[in-house]
Amino acid sequence: MNLSFYTLPMKLLKIIILVVILSFFPKVYAQQVTMDTYEFGEGLQFRTTDGKELKISGYIQPYFETSQYTNVDNQEARNRFRMRRSRIKFDGNSKDKRFSFRLQVDLSGTSESDDAVGNYLMDAYVSYDLTKRINIAFGQRSTYTDNRELFMNSNALQLVERSRLTSAFATIREFGLFLQGDFRTGGNSHLKPYFVLTNGDGANVMEKDHGGIKVGGRVDFLPFGLFTNFGQFRQADMVRERTPKLVVGANYSLNNGISSRRGRDSGTILYLNDNNEETLPDFTKYGVDFLFKYRGFSALGEYVKTTASVPSTITQRVRTDGTTSTTFEVNGVQDIEAYVKGRMMLGEGYNFQMGYLFKKGISIDGRYTHLKADTNSFLNNATFYNRPNYYTVGVSKYLGRNYGAKIQASLTYVDGDGINDTDGNLIDSNEWVGRLMLTFSF
Repeated sequence: MNLSFYTLPMKLLKIIILVVILSFFPKVYAQQVTMDTYEFGEGLQFRTTDGKELKISGYIQPYFETSQYTNVDNQEARNRFRMRRSRIKFDGNSKDKRFSFRLQVDLSGTSESDDAVGNYLMDAYVSYDLTKRINIAFGQRSTYTDNRELFMNSNALQLVERSRLTSAFATIREFGLFLQGDFRTGGNSHLKPYFVLTNGDGANVMEKDHGGIKVGGRVDFLPFGLFTNFGQFRQADMVRERTPKLVVGANYSLNNGISSRRGRDSGTILYLNDNNEETLPDFTKYGVDFLFKYRGFSALGEYVKTTASVPSTITQRVRTDGTTSTTFEVNGVQDIEAYVKGRMMLGEGYNFQMGYLFKKGISIDGRYTHLKADTNSFLNNATFYNRPNYYTVGVSKYLGRNYGAKIQASLTYVDGDGINDTDGNLIDSNEWVGRLMLTFSF
């Protein structure tokens, strides 16, 4: 299956989105614009005289990381200072509130996961309420087919960084069509279905569309009602839920013709058939997860599994310099399927974390993440992965009654399994990683 999701260039589509966004605020110069509300950490809310709304919010996160191998003598700690995130977000509504938009950029230019270079554009989409219960969005945004941790804003994380499960399997952002619903199912319970139809190439795709479409969805069930103050999308129980709150969900997606390891970086891995036509493997991902909160305690659990289907018609691979090769050697043997799968993120993993936020704003948290690679998978790569277990403890101090400002520190112990250091040298060692970060939101 090799259907193009769109026919217009991506640049033109994003220009259209920008024009639609700007159309929400025509002739602002002729109207009175007032700041409606402001709460530290929640952004500035503006309103025009005819009822349009604009919210401006953002945050910065200066960050320090140090790491060291456990069995290497006379080594120096590897230290890293950087601006982890520096984001500003614009959310707006039309007069009747059915149309809305979001534009978010990250001036640090880093990725949501720690193993890739990111882009400045994060979100750019327009949404419309078809009914009171169904919303449709078009543009670039986080996808509903990732694990639950990707539903949560980066300034509202329980620990300094997202889990390794996210960096291994998550697409993070995609361009396409997104539908979501919210239906009462008796008592206070809610059922939230989601549907996704995207290009399957990840974020900021400005060039050729590779492969076919990606289709997927998610179903969430909240048996005890909605979380307070958007708590479903924030990790720590800042509001100290007075009654237990729980959401359980399952997600599934099929990427028809993937051109990268997990659908995040379009066109980085390409294959051809005998007629020099692009012929790409299909990538399937599914998982289950939950989030629970009650009186300052929170727990998050996630499971993800990925598989791939390799077409038998693949006969060539495209090198990074654009030339082609017909060699697909794995352990000295020509094996096309094993070679193709060995460049993809295939396997399974689970992440479980919990924590307690005291009334004085101190949070104690812990996390365990496990990755299990398939026999042929990039998860076996000794330099970047091949590390099956991650044990993390963390402490946070919230400098207020919300997520406006906080200081976080964490320590992670990593099991190494025949790993390489950053220079590609094989070492027999585990690893310690310490992190410190300050978050300041406005």
